[in-house]
Amino acid sequence: MLLIGVYSLWDSQQVYNAADSNNYVAFRPTVDDTVSFEELRAVNPEVFAWLTVIDTPIDYPMTQTTNNDKYINTNAEGAYALSGAIFLDYRNSPDFDDFNSIIYGHHMEKKMMFGALSDFAEASYFDAHPYGNLYYNGSDHGIDFFALVLTSAYDHLLFSPAIADGDRRQEYIDEIYAKAVCRRDLPVTAEDQIIVLSTCTSAITNGRYLLFGKLCDENHLPPVVEKPVVINRGKGVDAKQLNQFAQYPVGLWIVVIVFLILLLIAIRVLTSRKRPKRKKN
Repeated sequence: MLLIGVYSLWDSQQVYNAADSNNYVAFRPTVDDTVSFEELRAVNPEVFAWLTVIDTPIDYPMTQTTNNDKYINTNAEGAYALSGAIFLDYRNSPDFDDFNSIIYGHHMEKKMMFGALSDFAEASYFDAHPYGNLYYNGSDHGIDFFALVLTSAYDHLLFSPAIADGDRRQEYIDEIYAKAVCRRDLPVTAEDQIIVLSTCTSAITNGRYLLFGKLCDENHLPPVVEKPVVINRGKGVDAKQLNQFAQYPVGLWIVVIVFLILLLIAIRVLTSRKRPKRKKN
């Protein structure tokens, strides 16, 4: 049972590690450098954009394919992963020129993937995080978030991508504001391009959090600050190796240590037993 418990903790940690946005930070495109991003696209050509919700852990490459199933359990590098990837609805244009574009991601603990979207249901958090950024077609585009909606996965109107009809577009906007848990007074019209971030929630049966924003020309990204490179001139374990150990929770290490202690005690007890003496004939 102890071994099973240790394995379960280890396995869960691997899922979270795979979903950490820090795994992709080296590929994030900047104004002056898109080489790394193109390297990621060479690994998986279905990567086409980058989504950032400013001052949150949401900072991931985006994918799109011919269905909405593949990237539920496939990461941005095209490998199997329970954490999946952030992906655009297959019915939307990758140029984001539709009226409404829907982006999906798993709701994970530790704020991985779209796990931070539930925080937008709190008015203070919603007010403190008004901006996002979309990088596509070689340039950055700002996102102004204006509403957070808690609804059902069967909300056919809000989950209808690329609405073309003008009257239905206005109905869509009215529905957003009617169902908004939090909202911002921001003018939104049928001519805007609305970005929808979608993730699941256990708050209601088949519940979904939808964070709505509209594309704008302003780049909201903070200026990039170059971090000094720290060179480890000492011998032994370097900083990277230490970080690999530090990424596991303290509780996991305690369980492992307890297990090793019990194992050593068991071995000691078994080896200290005296063998029964043979009877003389």
